[in-house]
Amino acid sequence: MLPMMTIAVRAARNAGNLIARAFEESDKVEVQSKGLNDFVTNIDKAAEEKIIETIRKSYPDHSIVGEELGQNQGSDTDYLWVIDPLDGTANFVRGIPHFAVSIALKVKGKTEVAVVYDPIRDELFSALRGRGAQLNGFRIRASEVKDLDGTIISTGFPFKNRQHSETYLHLINEMFSHVGDFRRSGSAALDLAYVAAGRHDGHFEIGLKPWDIAAGDLIAREAGATVTDFVGGHDYMNSGNIVAGSPKATLGLLKVMRPLLSEALKR
Repeated sequence: MLPMMTIAVRAARNAGNLIARAFEESDKVEVQSKGLNDFVTNIDKAAEEKIIETIRKSYPDHSIVGEELGQNQGSDTDYLWVIDPLDGTANFVRGIPHFAVSIALKVKGKTEVAVVYDPIRDELFSALRGRGAQLNGFRIRASEVKDLDGTIISTGFPFKNRQHSETYLHLINEMFSHVGDFRRSGSAALDLAYVAAGRHDGHFEIGLKPWDIAAGDLIAREAGATVTDFVGGHDYMNSGNIVAGSPKATLGLLKVMRPLLSEALKR
């Protein structure tokens, strides 16, 4: 898988360089709304095209699915690249320097390669299945907290799934008496990478998409984090409801959450 990691890194850096340049030239950014507080820019699309171009040069037969351009079916369906060219578009549009490129490669349904690249800080988080996780070439590990006391937990408000707002606010209210503090940064890919690096002790979020999760999931797990859905299962890629963290932090979060979940969030 090392050659494919090389291509994933190259694609992430190519897209990241394009995004970083555009961030300095905000007058050239064209913004469209996809929904309430859900944006897409010409830079998202250009970055996705750059990633696809980089992958296609080496692997023309592989399949690709991206947030902006959808499914790009190749003749080899065993290999599926899952890409989010700009995770944190709302931050990018507002000039907040916190966003990332997310690229994962699934082989016969299993994520084998993952890269999350923050072009502003030049931080590249990566993982190969079974070989650990790294930040800029150095090994990273999730935190080893023994309980929720004093933990930093990241989250994302369910702005695309507002039917869950009441339950979500109940969760936040109950968790606040158990944890140290919350962070809401606007990029799920970076949140999961930060869990992997031990910067955050845990993360939970409602209604994410596969391209939001795929790379960060593998990086977090390879760093020793536990990743589950809201009931402790492994259906988070389908449900989009994810809990990730050091093993005991994840257990603690699930214990707090379970009694408060609506029926819809138990699925």
